[in-house]
Amino acid sequence: MRNGIFDAAGLDTSFAPAPWPWAEEEAERISAHWRARLAEKPKMFDGQVLLLRDPALCETPGARAQGKVLRGQFFLTRFRNFMAWRDFGCPDDSVFNCFSMAALRSSDGAWLLGEMGGHTMNSGKIYFPAGTPDRNDIVGDRVDLALSVAREMEEETGFSPAEAPGGDFRVVVERQQIACIQQRRLALTADEAVARVAAFLARDPDPELTRLVAVRGEADLNAAAMPGFIVTYLRDAFVTLGCGA
Repeated sequence: MRNGIFDAAGLDTSFAPAPWPWAEEEAERISAHWRARLAEKPKMFDGQVLLLRDPALCETPGARAQGKVLRGQFFLTRFRNFMAWRDFGCPDDSVFNCFSMAALRSSDGAWLLGEMGGHTMNSGKIYFPAGTPDRNDIVGDRVDLALSVAREMEEETGFSPAEAPGGDFRVVVERQQIACIQQRRLALTADEAVARVAAFLARDPDPELTRLVAVRGEADLNAAAMPGFIVTYLRDAFVTLGCGA
């Protein structure tokens, strides 16, 4: 897939259980890497996550919205395999880390991102509420990325899907990452939302986030802490939505 940002008329991803030959061949190296990373961050959990094969952005005549439909097949693998693949530079380029994100936007136009906690894999990084899809997102033979984004948003911030309804997705492709980003509008101002999440995190004995960060324009972008696909999405939003000048 080529890098870039695209309007999505839909997300049509399936679940197709299959082995991962790369992980099987690199099992010993992966185990050593996991032991080292676990010593650094002992709260990490080696559960199962979903990674994507054969992604494609397809033209679909008569789609309900302008844009392309994202298609592909997810398979389950252990978190240690995913982490090693990511940290080793994504050596199997047939596999993609595809996930959905809640682009929270306040009533006064700010974008609201979370800073990840020190015990997490991406500690210190700042991005929209998100998570690697897992078994909870499998519905029959499909993987429901809209379900995933709503779940992750509520788990990380306390905002329910009813409080932050979502619309269409935009897809940002950056090398082996596919971020499916759904704008979700809040009735709260940025200051109100930041305060609400601070109180929510204070009640959680082990929160994923340390704080909510409000981004109103180019000056608030932090390229050192924000992944490239986040910067791409926000810069595009500043232009297309006429905000953030």
